[in-house]
Amino acid sequence: MTPVPPVALAVAGLLLAAGAPASAQAPLPSHGQSASPTAGAATAGGITWAVPGSWTTGQGSAMRVATYDVPGAKDAEAGQCAVFYFGRGQGGGVEANVQRWAGQFKEKPTPKQERRTVAGLSVTLVDVEGTYTNPGGGMMQSQGEKAGYRLLGAIVEAPEGNVFFKLTGPAATVSAAEAAFDGLIGSIQGR
Repeated sequence: MTPVPPVALAVAGLLLAAGAPASAQAPLPSHGQSASPTAGAATAGGITWAVPGSWTTGQGSAMRVATYDVPGAKDAEAGQCAVFYFGRGQGGGVEANVQRWAGQFKEKPTPKQERRTVAGLSVTLVDVEGTYTNPGGGMMQSQGEKAGYRLLGAIVEAPEGNVFFKLTGPAATVSAAEAAFDGLIGSIQGR
């Protein structure tokens, strides 16, 4: 049995103390499932994907498999694509996560959703716009509202558990990165 890292235990304790739902659990050790900063490909949950060439590997965290910095559109800030994988049966269901993402916007907008099949896997795509509450930290508290933001998300029902891709940033930046995000999702393959 692999020991759970102390940071994972701390995150689990914070989530429980904050009254997070039981499905929001600390991440499992990655067992080598992390983004490759130079190879242009990454893996988690039994899938691999190609990282868009214009994206760079950013600062990771205990909750993320990978973080990609996305170039800003003209006169706009950069965006970020975070990839989460918590383990088989972990991280909550598809609809719960779609609603959680929509709930990260002040207006609580109804998210646009689309379902696709990529490499034989079910993928739910999400598109939300508005004032992003910018949740972060152990308690997922707002780090300051961001007006005019957009979130493109994809939940891949992968062989070893759901893998979550979440691109956020100013609407112009996310719109400019939409083709690259679609390419990343389209590149998904089972291992």
